[in-house]
Amino acid sequence: MLFEQRLRDGLHDGSITVVFRRWKRPQAVAGGRYRTGAGLVEAVAVDEIDPATIADADVAAAGYTTTDEVRVELRGDPGLPVFRVEFRPLDEPDPRTALAAARHLDRQDLAAIDARLDRLDARWESRPTTREILRTIAARPHERAGNLADDAGVAREELKRRVRFLKELGLTISEQVGYRISPRGAAYLRHREANREPGAGIEPAAS
Repeated sequence: MLFEQRLRDGLHDGSITVVFRRWKRPQAVAGGRYRTGAGLVEAVAVDEIDPATIADADVAAAGYTTTDEVRVELRGDPGLPVFRVEFRPLDEPDPRTALAAARHLDRQDLAAIDARLDRLDARWESRPTTREILRTIAARPHERAGNLADDAGVAREELKRRVRFLKELGLTISEQVGYRISPRGAAYLRHREANREPGAGIEPAAS
């Protein structure tokens, strides 16, 4: 699940415990753990509902003041089912935070990252490669995703999808605007440069 900033903060501090979503099929399951960008939450319940029956208590728990606000904010095709997802915050660190903070990589770590990035590049079959994206983020921290996508000649959402894979590996960190390289990502790039691995950052697409 993806959470906008309002939900990240509210779910993290417990002031928001209910989220409404339009989905073709449920994208969360009871007992599942999800990253908000501010921490971890657990889904307590996931139920399909009639939006006309949203209770006042759930309106407040979702961070709104009226049911009309909830309905107006619902995104997606109006014909899709509406789901009520109840969350509770978890007092546990996001595993990616500790991973991203690692400043030392041994041979096994490096080999695992290389293998994963090679598989991702083979799957995408188009530039920018994972390492090009990583170098570009290192050179252009806090650059808007749209600018990076335009330079790479790919759609903004596609660029963001690729960066999410790098974040899963602990190589990048998302910011309010753009991204930055993590200590783990910087250590990986130092290794690649020391071994003279060819390639540069994202270059503007040919016009």
